[in-house]
Amino acid sequence: MKIRMLFTVPVLATALAAPATADAQHCARQDRIRTPHAEKQVLACLDDLTTAGTLQTGHTVFAHWNGLHAPGTSNPTGVAGIQVDGYFPDTSTTNTTHGWNHDAQFVVRLPDRWNGGLVVTGAPGVRGQYANDFVISDFVLAQGYAFASTDKGNTGAQFYRDGVRPGDAVVEWNDRATQLAVAAKAVVAQRYGSNPRRTYATGLSNGGYLARWQLENRPWLYDGGVDWEGTLFRAAGPNLLTYLPVALKNYPAGTEEARQAILAAGFSPGSEFLWPFHHAVYWDLTQRIYREEFDPDYDGALEAGVPFCASGTPNCDADYDYASRPRAVKQAVKRVELTGKIGKPMLTLHGTLDTLLPRETDSDVYARLIAEEGRGEQHRYYVVQDGNHVDSLYGSFPDRLRPMLPCYRRAFTELVAWVERGQRPTPSGLVPRAGADLLNTCALH
Repeated sequence: MKIRMLFTVPVLATALAAPATADAQHCARQDRIRTPHAEKQVLACLDDLTTAGTLQTGHTVFAHWNGLHAPGTSNPTGVAGIQVDGYFPDTSTTNTTHGWNHDAQFVVRLPDRWNGGLVVTGAPGVRGQYANDFVISDFVLAQGYAFASTDKGNTGAQFYRDGVRPGDAVVEWNDRATQLAVAAKAVVAQRYGSNPRRTYATGLSNGGYLARWQLENRPWLYDGGVDWEGTLFRAAGPNLLTYLPVALKNYPAGTEEARQAILAAGFSPGSEFLWPFHHAVYWDLTQRIYREEFDPDYDGALEAGVPFCASGTPNCDADYDYASRPRAVKQAVKRVELTGKIGKPMLTLHGTLDTLLPRETDSDVYARLIAEEGRGEQHRYYVVQDGNHVDSLYGSFPDRLRPMLPCYRRAFTELVAWVERGQRPTPSGLVPRAGADLLNTCALH
């Protein structure tokens, strides 16, 4: 759905004498909250905005964030405040949360004890608006930040049905992130009596892509961002559609030739033990639904191809060759591609064993783009040894993997110190697997 974007941020008509953090009264000014341009909003005064509390009160959805963190991870609890749930006008209906059957759903959380900041994010993968509740919201709320997250305007494995032209659904992701950032700033002003002093963009996977795109294209809305293994879309490649077909065609890698083909596509040596899980859960589905989004004509009247087809099967995505596809396909990807022209400081993290978005075809390339655009001084890139795209797999392979979440938290802390105090972050480089508590701690040097 095409939406009309308003890039002005409402400001208060009169200045308030008291600082924004002075009024910590439980759910103060709740009656003033009107989310700009929202079609629906529901307010709740909660004793605990973290997942420990919202699981009990029904103000989160476990399925949205299940599987994104390692078992045994410690999270803060007991952050009181206001939660705003709602949606913006939209014509698609993939998001069934709350029985609303309406996309462009969002959540905004406003802690009683506010530090003056706002964190804006969007769902990873094709999940709903609560997908970042455990891995991001709990942590930033405990620091005193207001938090806002969007479902990106479409959800689920058939997200590609949204829109008219190839690429429309992903274009909407970026529009919805911008829309939420503008609206959340206004909601913050209504609640606390002043606009946020700092606003940060962040996210995981597709949420990391949103952070990258926002800092490239809407930098005036933010003060910086943390990109956690963001998806790289490039019209000339690499992108998901250039390496996933190779993995599908050569898996299972029963011969050394097949194994080497998968590695040559960008997957890291040593990641082979993760290939069965990723083939079964991610590679096939991801290839088919994103190919349908950008190149629906490849399989004719079929929708998102033939699941787990063998090479040689008609319309099989294992045989998809992005380079040979018509120019229109590349133009569709170009509508959402990243350039590296970040306008605010950003920290990127990527695991050496990411087996969905291999760092060699993703963040390594993105870091080079940023440097080529002359923005390297605004960027730091941390390659996390044994990090994977899905922290929950640490529970199955604790001797081979390490969770990314603690390193993300450390990176966020360093970004804030960089932006707000001028403290230079840890130089880019490899983050070694070290420490007694990999579940909860990480040193970036």
